[in-house]
Amino acid sequence: MNTMRVEVLILGFGKGGKMLAAALGRAGRSVALVEQSGRMYGGTCINIGCVPTKALLHHAETRPATHIAGPWYRRSVGATGELTALMRQKNFATLDAIDAVTIVTGHAAFVDAKSVEVTAGQDRLTISADTIVINTGAKPTVPDLPGLRASRYAVTSTELLDTPELPRRLAIVGGGHAGLEFAGTYSQFGAQVTVLEAHQRILPAEDEDVAAAVAGILHEQGVTLTTGARVTSVSDRVGGAVISYEIDGHAATTDADLILVATGRVPATEGLGLDAAGVRTTPGAAVEVDEYLRTSQPHIYAIGDVTGGPQYTYLSLDDHRIVLDQLQGNSQRTTTNRGPVPYTLFTTPPLARVGLTETQARERGHTVKIASTPINQMNALPRARILNNTHGLMKLVVDATTDHLLGAALLTNDAQETINTLTLAIHHDITATQLRDTIYTHPSTTEGLNETLNNLH
Repeated sequence: MNTMRVEVLILGFGKGGKMLAAALGRAGRSVALVEQSGRMYGGTCINIGCVPTKALLHHAETRPATHIAGPWYRRSVGATGELTALMRQKNFATLDAIDAVTIVTGHAAFVDAKSVEVTAGQDRLTISADTIVINTGAKPTVPDLPGLRASRYAVTSTELLDTPELPRRLAIVGGGHAGLEFAGTYSQFGAQVTVLEAHQRILPAEDEDVAAAVAGILHEQGVTLTTGARVTSVSDRVGGAVISYEIDGHAATTDADLILVATGRVPATEGLGLDAAGVRTTPGAAVEVDEYLRTSQPHIYAIGDVTGGPQYTYLSLDDHRIVLDQLQGNSQRTTTNRGPVPYTLFTTPPLARVGLTETQARERGHTVKIASTPINQMNALPRARILNNTHGLMKLVVDATTDHLLGAALLTNDAQETINTLTLAIHHDITATQLRDTIYTHPSTTEGLNETLNNLH
């Protein structure tokens, strides 16, 4: 059996893993990075996550009215595939150019606490290391509902991205971020989209006014949002499927040519042999870590989605900083001191959020002031009219005593960019008055803060 020994072994080519491999390799430390599939070099984000989904959304948003939906969609899927292939190759080439880094393709499973066996067909390779980093990400979960897993019309997001034919009727089981993003995208491509969400409203973690604004935008785009819907079964028919569900005890059905199962992702720990390494997992199958991302074995770390936290590629990026600080820094960085984490729901326009919602702030005992302005009522935001999209709102939550920003929800063009300014403001205790009176470029979305914060009450 072939063997290899390195200083650091990283399992998974995702954001945190590749950044860590590059930093350590350039510092002269021997690194082996194992990825089970050549189609996943670079990780989930560029191959089956952020990049292809947002690329498809861009194609959907820019479809000319004169172009037939089906052919435009096929071209969009092809162009998106070319983009991900290019990024995958660039990610591989970047690491492959570092002499101290060795990329190994195959499935890894722990043999003991300091070694794994990598299998690829009949080939076997045992890799040993004093430091090991688990970065295997997460995978889609499909509920065990009668007929759902067996349905030939049910797909996960990974499979949908490779589907070249636009479904006439797309049913989405799950109204979370992924489900709503696909709903908006495919509706703009021209599909009839129905979302079946178990909660009584979409986005239950958001303030009701914000969630209602998103729902209104999706409705206007032609998406049917069916909330409080508990899916009970799926039955295949010729050319499609029937989804049965209940609302308040009343049975109903909907027909679909394709079913997207968007009910979340679970940490990809199955088959890793974590028991052999003595690595503990949580009840949800995530790798258990402390604030330094150390597992129950201090020399084994876990980063990214496999730890069971929020599944954002930029958190995996920050995870690599924490581990790198442990391995060659001063051990000051932790998961508890990295500050507020923003996120974006890529609808059209996008919803970006950071910090506390109004509801959360009041529940935590803050006396708050609220600045909330519909985009179509803002005089000092010409960018929205330039882009011909005045949907949405800006909502900021401010501590009435300290004048510090507690949170923000931006449902508008460029929200994914503007939210980063507000994240810095929260992290560095910039006051609402300072934000209001800052000079911003024009025409920009950020300058909407001037007018919105002027209405703080």
